[in-house]
Amino acid sequence: MFSALADPTRRQILVRLGQGPATVGELAEPFPISLPAISRHLKVLEQAGLISRDRRAQWRTSTLRADRLKEATTWMEHLGRRWDERFDRLDAYLKARPGQPAATDPTDPPISKEPHHD
Repeated sequence: MFSALADPTRRQILVRLGQGPATVGELAEPFPISLPAISRHLKVLEQAGLISRDRRAQWRTSTLRADRLKEATTWMEHLGRRWDERFDRLDAYLKARPGQPAATDPTDPPISKEPHHD
């Protein structure tokens, strides 16, 4: 599922399908790519379970499966909470260690002992 979501074109297709079902032609309109390329993106999304496709007369309509996106969102939120808890515990541990220098932000520039000249 996450591999399917990694592509920006597929994410835009899902946004469009959030507005309602659409045909391949309707989905292809805003993209500068061919109908076969859109069809390949739709196949990936369908295999990931993010959309369903059905044929009505000569048209093949794609529909968003929001329940699958909800599953992914719920899992990511759970994972995010677990990491937040771990980082909070690490922060508390580091703050509780007596006599230890304060942790620095690794993105801070190194402190130079040389005098600074402009």
